[in-house]
Amino acid sequence: MPLAASGPATPTIGQQREGVLFWTQAQREARFPRMYALFPSDRAAHGAHVRELPPGRPLAIAGKDASAWLAGYMDRYHVAGVMVLQDGHVRLQRYAKGFGPGQRWTSFSVAKSVTSTLLGIALQQGYIHGMDDTLGTYIPELRHTAYADVTVQQLLTMTSGVRWNEDYADAKSDVAQMYLGTCVDGRAHVLSYLARLPRQWPAGTHWNYNTAETDLLGILVQRATHRSLAAYLSQAIWQPYGMAADAYWIKDECDGSDTGGSGLSATLADYARLGQFMLEGGRIDGKATIAEAWLQGAVHQQTGVDEPDRGYGYLWWTDVDGSYAAIGIFGQLVYVDPARKLVIAQVGAWPQATGKALVAARREFVATIKRAVDGGGGNKAGP
Repeated sequence: MPLAASGPATPTIGQQREGVLFWTQAQREARFPRMYALFPSDRAAHGAHVRELPPGRPLAIAGKDASAWLAGYMDRYHVAGVMVLQDGHVRLQRYAKGFGPGQRWTSFSVAKSVTSTLLGIALQQGYIHGMDDTLGTYIPELRHTAYADVTVQQLLTMTSGVRWNEDYADAKSDVAQMYLGTCVDGRAHVLSYLARLPRQWPAGTHWNYNTAETDLLGILVQRATHRSLAAYLSQAIWQPYGMAADAYWIKDECDGSDTGGSGLSATLADYARLGQFMLEGGRIDGKATIAEAWLQGAVHQQTGVDEPDRGYGYLWWTDVDGSYAAIGIFGQLVYVDPARKLVIAQVGAWPQATGKALVAARREFVATIKRAVDGGGGNKAGP
């Protein structure tokens, strides 16, 4: 059930979703595992087959007690769970008190990378014709807006050129306003909101992070495949790859579509499996499931961002060493390092959506894991 029933004197579902940005720490920690129960959601069913994650050799952290170091990191930054896979084996895992393997956690913008991956699969299956298709081809409501001639590829790289403010701490920013309006003609919130925004830069020339545009991408995928994102996720990845538990995706209150920019909830282990799926090139039983053109673009830099050592692919963040990641506010992470055959999954409830110190701590955590992998033996468990 929603946090409060909709009605004249109570907040709408959209208003409640926007309110998530301004929850207290206690509310975040209590509600992030229950988002799919608090808001209307679609289920991505898992199948009978489960991709096992066998134990590997416990990861040793040079100069540190690994357990104490990890507990300190998680406590300081309100991290609820961490799992490290190398070559598909679990080398490190820990859950905070009150959160366990059977529980789900919301992903925030990690969902963007999942939505992009589903587009890559839809491209492989022929539902999407090409990356140069314009959005108006799939979403007629956009044909007389600034988005009419924006291409699928430009949407994937957040280079539409349309004006947008993604300041999570500003209640007047676009990202804090996008779901607040009343429903118009049964259209998703973002279609009504984005339709009136002006162009700020020529399309394809300027990177500007924009959550609403990944909701837009989700609408495109759902219309092209004639399925909800949750149903397509279940059919394309969750069941055939062998996720161990159902996932859930929050729906827009106006048209019932799943919101591609956020709202996916899954277990920590299934987030790690998602990273392993990407590490294996999106192959299931030896068969390619993702279009090669998408895969090469997704995990390699397509545009620069505000940090010198990072880039942006197709809704996946890229690093100079060939690693790439799905990243969500408040501490969510699925990190893939192909050179080390490494996957790092993290869920959390940071004390604020993002910030330089928080991001730096997460990057140092990842760097510490990499150094540990480089410095200590193989990943297989000993006798």
